[in-house]
Amino acid sequence: MTLKQLKYIITVAEIGNITEAAKQLFISQPSLTSAIKELENEYGITIFNRSNKGIEITTAGDEFLGYARQLLEQANLIEERYTGKDHGKQRFCVSAQHYSFAVEAFVELLREAGGVKYEFHMRETQTYDIIDDVAHRRSEIGVLYLNKFNETIIRKTLRDNGLNFTTLFIAKPHVFIGKNSPLAKKNKITLADLAPFPRLSYEQGTHNSFYFAEEILSTMDCDKEIIVRDRATLFNLLVGLNGYTICSGIISEELNGPHIIAKPLAIDDYMEIGYILPSGIPQSPLTQKYITFLKEASRTT
Repeated sequence: MTLKQLKYIITVAEIGNITEAAKQLFISQPSLTSAIKELENEYGITIFNRSNKGIEITTAGDEFLGYARQLLEQANLIEERYTGKDHGKQRFCVSAQHYSFAVEAFVELLREAGGVKYEFHMRETQTYDIIDDVAHRRSEIGVLYLNKFNETIIRKTLRDNGLNFTTLFIAKPHVFIGKNSPLAKKNKITLADLAPFPRLSYEQGTHNSFYFAEEILSTMDCDKEIIVRDRATLFNLLVGLNGYTICSGIISEELNGPHIIAKPLAIDDYMEIGYILPSGIPQSPLTQKYITFLKEASRTT
């Protein structure tokens, strides 16, 4: 294995076409194909399936590419540190449940470390996909929560994928509601108070187990339910329909506006919010910086 081979497979994966990747890399297509084949033979895996329609990354290839990106990033950092050579765009990716403090930390990371050229991804996505993204190195870090209901299943899934969970903070349950909601004047909200109003939650796709729900009390019966895929839609429906969602209570008015407020929920439960990382793999400098900003944002938001 060489760093050049790693660069080759990453370029092919990004472009999705071997002919176009060869042009960008300034080598012949047969040479590029041969280099990829040598790498596949060395490790006994198939990275790409090839057909007349192009290439498709295999499951094994997806995992291998995650490791390849990390190795190449570390090699680039060493070269930049000791030669001053600029390797172009910085790349970084976060997968998270829908937390404003995770976005705030992402903003701070970009402000400090983005540089002149960068490609950063902030994926607010489904719980299982967060785990899968980090396990296959599509994301450097993931952000999600545990509680007494989901902890056994989530921790087992993390172990099965070679991931570790580190706690950032423990939050008491709250509800997000619109500032003009009939519930807005209450100091604390009960489950009985919520019963007449629509409950909003995030779609979990094919892994729609209660254990992967982003909201606690996911098994609680509710007459009015609305399932959404993004935070903006959820917030709009909270305001427009006097709905609610159960959450950590941490919100950034600067990022999300003044129309959503958080109220304590009168139940005996908790949300242990933290980040997940691959076991035994050193954190990149960008990951370390992001964790620092996560800690700051979760304390101050």
